[in-house]
Amino acid sequence: MRKALRWLLTLAVLIGTVGTAGAATAAEPEAHGTGATTDIKDQLLAVPGMSLIEEKPYTGYRFFVLNYTQPVDHRHPSKGTFQQRITVLHKDVSRPTVFYTGGYNVSTTPRRSEPTQIVDGNQVSMEYRFFTPSRPAPADWTKLDIWQAASDQHRIFTALKKIYSKNWISTGGSKGGMTATYYERFYPRDMDGVVAYVAPNDVVNNEDSAYDRFFAKVGTKECRDRLNAVQREALVRREPLEKKYAEYVTTEGLTFTTVGSLDKAYEAVVLDYVWGFWQYNLLANCGDDELIPPNAKTATDDQIWNSIDTISGFSAYADQGLETYTPYYYQAATQLGAPTIKFPHIERKYIRYGYQPPRNFVPRDIPTRFQPYAMRDVDTWVRNNARHMLYVYGQNDPWGAERFRVDKGAKDAYVFTAPGMNHGANVAGLVADQKAFATARILAWAGVPATAVTEAKPLAKFDRQLDVRDVEREPTLRP
Repeated sequence: MRKALRWLLTLAVLIGTVGTAGAATAAEPEAHGTGATTDIKDQLLAVPGMSLIEEKPYTGYRFFVLNYTQPVDHRHPSKGTFQQRITVLHKDVSRPTVFYTGGYNVSTTPRRSEPTQIVDGNQVSMEYRFFTPSRPAPADWTKLDIWQAASDQHRIFTALKKIYSKNWISTGGSKGGMTATYYERFYPRDMDGVVAYVAPNDVVNNEDSAYDRFFAKVGTKECRDRLNAVQREALVRREPLEKKYAEYVTTEGLTFTTVGSLDKAYEAVVLDYVWGFWQYNLLANCGDDELIPPNAKTATDDQIWNSIDTISGFSAYADQGLETYTPYYYQAATQLGAPTIKFPHIERKYIRYGYQPPRNFVPRDIPTRFQPYAMRDVDTWVRNNARHMLYVYGQNDPWGAERFRVDKGAKDAYVFTAPGMNHGANVAGLVADQKAFATARILAWAGVPATAVTEAKPLAKFDRQLDVRDVEREPTLRP
C-alpha cells in the first residue's frame, strides 16, 4: 500500500475523538493493599526493562515517555534486544486501559484515542518496531513481521497488566487498525475488546478490482471528472512540470536513489492524486477552486502543480520522503500487500510505469520476499473467530474498498460504515443508532457498561488539546 496526503494519520493517532480532561480527576499516587502509597512512575519503572525518557505534565493525567527492552526475535529472546518507545497516559489504575498503536512512530505529545475518551481510561501507546528510534542495530529486517510486532504488544500488555488490572481494549487507525487486528489474531486472550478504524485488508495481493469499482462510483460524477482531468493534465504536461520539479528538487536537496529517477517519482506522485483526495478530503472539498482547478485544460502549470503538490506531495517519493516509511514499505512488500489500480481516464501513452510496487520504495540493499499466506490467514481468522471486535470504515475512503468482514463464526463482532466520511472515520461519525450501539459495546467490553444502549455516550468530555487531530506533512497514500 502506498500513502496519502501529507496531512496524515496521526489522524490515526486520534482517529475519532469525543472527551475532556475536564472530566478527569487529577491523577494521584496509587494506594495498594498494604496501605502504602506508591507513585505510578515508580510502579512503571519497577517493570523489568522499563526506563524513563521523560514525563510531561497534563491536567488530570500523568504522561510518560518510556523505553521498554524488547527481544529482536521473540522466538529466540537470547539473540539480542532493542529499545522500544512507548507512552503511558495515566489516569487511574481503577479505570480501564486502551492499548493504542498507529502502526508507525509514536507521538510523544499527550493524546487520547476515541476509545480512551469513551471509557475515560488510561492509554498505553506503542511505537511500531523498526520505526526509528525503535529499531534494532544492526537491523535484521527479517524480524519485521506482523507476528513479531504482535508479540511486542503481548509483552508490553503482560508487563503492564500487573499495574493496570482492569479491562483492556486495543485500538488503532489504518495501519494501526491492521496492527490491532493482527495482535488479536495471534494473542486473542489478551484484550477484552478491539476497535479497529479504517483498516485495509488486502487478502489477495494481485486481485484489486474492488478499488477500481470504488473509484468508478465514489462521490459524484462531476467531482470524479474534475479530479481525473487534473490528474491526466499533469501527465499531458509532463515535460514543463518535470522541469519545475527539477528546480524544486535542487532547491530542497532531494535525491531519488531508491525509486530510481525523478521521472518515476513524478509519475508516482501524480498517480496518487485522486486516491489522496478521497483519502483525506470530503466531497465538499471538490468544489474548492484553489484546491482543484475547475478546468484542467485551461489551468496554468502552477495551478496544476499546486493541486498535485497539496494533495500528493512532490517530496513523497524522494529518498528523504521515503526514509521514515521504509519499515512500512518493507511490510507492504513482504506481507501486507499493496493496491494496484487502473486509470481508464488516462491514455496509455501518458503512463510509463503505472502504480509501482512497494518493492520500488525499499532500498535495494534490503531484500524482500512476498508471503501471500499472511493476509489470507488473518482474514480467515477474523471471519470465523472474531470476538468483541468493532471495525469502522468511511464511505468515501479508498482503503475501505478491501476491508475486514465478519461471518457467522464471529461473536459480538461488527463492521460499520460512516456515511460520507474519509480515512478519518470514527464512531462519532456513524449514524445515530449505530453510534449509540458501538459506544455501548465499547463501554461493555471495557467493563463499564452503559445503562441503556440508546443512552450510551463517551464518559469524558472533549478536550481541545488531548483530542486534537494532528496535521502532519507526510508522503502520499499510506494507510
